[in-house]
Amino acid sequence: MAETHVPNRLFIKLLLGFWLCSSLIIAIVGLLPLLQQNHDRAPVPPPMAQMLENIAMRIEENPAVLQSDFLRRWERRGKMEGKPVRLYLANSQGQVVNTNRVSRNVRSFMLMADEEQTPISHQFKDEFVFGPARLMLNGEPYFLYGRLPDMHPRPWFFFFIENKLLTLSLAILLSGLLCGLLAWHLGKPLNSLKKSANALAKGDLSHRVDKSTTQRSDEIGQLATAFNSMADSIEAMVKNQQRLMGDISHELRTPLTRLQLSLALARKKGQQSTETDRIAYEAEQLEQLITELLELSRVKLSNNETRVHLGLAESLSQVLDDAEFEAEQQGKQLSIDIDEAIELSHYPKSLSRAVENLLRNAIRYADYEIHIEAKQQGEQIYICIQDDGPGVPAEELEAIFKPFYRPDTARQRESGGWGLGLAITEAAISAHKGSIKANNRIPNGLEVIISLPA
Repeated sequence: MAETHVPNRLFIKLLLGFWLCSSLIIAIVGLLPLLQQNHDRAPVPPPMAQMLENIAMRIEENPAVLQSDFLRRWERRGKMEGKPVRLYLANSQGQVVNTNRVSRNVRSFMLMADEEQTPISHQFKDEFVFGPARLMLNGEPYFLYGRLPDMHPRPWFFFFIENKLLTLSLAILLSGLLCGLLAWHLGKPLNSLKKSANALAKGDLSHRVDKSTTQRSDEIGQLATAFNSMADSIEAMVKNQQRLMGDISHELRTPLTRLQLSLALARKKGQQSTETDRIAYEAEQLEQLITELLELSRVKLSNNETRVHLGLAESLSQVLDDAEFEAEQQGKQLSIDIDEAIELSHYPKSLSRAVENLLRNAIRYADYEIHIEAKQQGEQIYICIQDDGPGVPAEELEAIFKPFYRPDTARQRESGGWGLGLAITEAAISAHKGSIKANNRIPNGLEVIISLPA
């Protein structure tokens, strides 16, 4: 079957986003001079053009009026839209013949109008200049211009033309806003993907990318869908592995039970010896190992237990009583500081087993004192268990929660266990969406902190 190639939508989004952003800014900035040019070349309003033509016609009919103060008298009594009009008569060389006081704006306009074939007008900051009207005197051409002070408000775009620094700042701000919207559009789903990946890495196999990301039609949406499919496969494989471990451990109990029954019958017939005692001891160790494996499998799969909302002290009461008794038998002291008001939704058996494993370890390796404390800070509940024992090598603090791992200081057979107790504890805390961490105390001892969501 022929493979269909889907267009790279993410590439198209990036290309169009940055291209449109830069094009829009260039168009806006480039349009300002064009608007200015069009405004510079605006036609003369009809009343003003008619006024200049009438005055030019009178001068042509009677050139002698220039010898008098005709133009000045006309300026004093002539008004346009309620404002006095100033007139300028220039010869073919561009020299104004009726006055020596010519503003810079008028001279600029005369140069501007000299390039045009028809009369034009231009609005300067504080005056409006228009013209020229052409007339002939003694066979030479003359040009008549008019000026009105502050005739009309200037167009809005002149503000940006004259304030180039402000215009540049606004252009940078606008481009930043457009690029920011594009970055947010691309960054939000990527951040969702990152959170899901981090949650999966921390052991939360049920976490998935949200639907708003997976429903996107670009490569990010395809990546989110592929990520969710991968997470589904990983969760299924891990659960199948845990279920297989539990099934195997359960099946091992049948031949183990037969072995223990055969040993009991042999002892009853008087066939007890050092070898049978050794077999009985190893069978008992194997029974404990299978029990631990079944417990680890049960906790990881969160089977056969209902989550309840209960006080922490109430859930741990039996565990704490047993720990106090065990510590007293070993000549050690256990101090308990748990706030009675702390309540949370949890699996009572799993959490109790987790705390029990930590307390037994602390009692076993403590020199004299063990302390357990529980407190709530905001939306988190912290359970801290401390002892004054030898601690754990710093490089092994994270590894002690892995199955079948025991530090070198605890590998002696008489210490008991197979390194599954802390693995069960870590699995139980993960089932509660919490975290567990171990630290060495100064000068000696170990501190284990459990963090649970309230």
